[in-house]
Amino acid sequence: MMLPLPTGDFQAYLFDCDGTIVDSMPLHYTAWRQALDEWECTFPEDLFYAWAGRPTLDIVDALNEQQRLNMPVETVVARREEHYQRLLPTAAGIPGVLHHIQDAHGRIPFAVVSGSTREAVTASLDALGILDRFDVLVCAGDYTRPKPDPEPFLRAAELLGVPPHACLVFEDADLGIEAAVAAGMAAVRVPQPRQGS
Repeated sequence: MMLPLPTGDFQAYLFDCDGTIVDSMPLHYTAWRQALDEWECTFPEDLFYAWAGRPTLDIVDALNEQQRLNMPVETVVARREEHYQRLLPTAAGIPGVLHHIQDAHGRIPFAVVSGSTREAVTASLDALGILDRFDVLVCAGDYTRPKPDPEPFLRAAELLGVPPHACLVFEDADLGIEAAVAAGMAAVRVPQPRQGS
């Protein structure tokens, strides 16, 4: 399926990673459940999708507060990452987005702008054999205010040397769309292939 793009003379494409380039959201949810089960923490699937785009450390903090738990944040995040890495070889790309990456590669620069760790983003792109297509990776730890703040997208535009209004953002999450709009960028929403299934 061809993903329709807004009209415009775009000089850079900025992509979220999970759920946008890589159909990894079901894998992330499984990894979260496996990690959180160790602390008897619940994480309903609808809440997982509602929090899409939030940094992993923030998610554990919020679950701790919400459920009056005292999970070790860094340990839970590390366990989730281990589970995800084990599941990653089964990940597939989002066809409509991969088409645009293939079509525009070499004509305009690309960046990934993600709430995931650099390790997770690199592994995901590497699993699809497309890591070398991206000029810039902006990941958790590269900015101080996560999406929906525009900072991550503005940082990517700055690193690419492209004005914000000339960037097109590919995003699957509400927080990401909000961040793109706040950054003054056009955005295209990437539908989730299996959300809610």
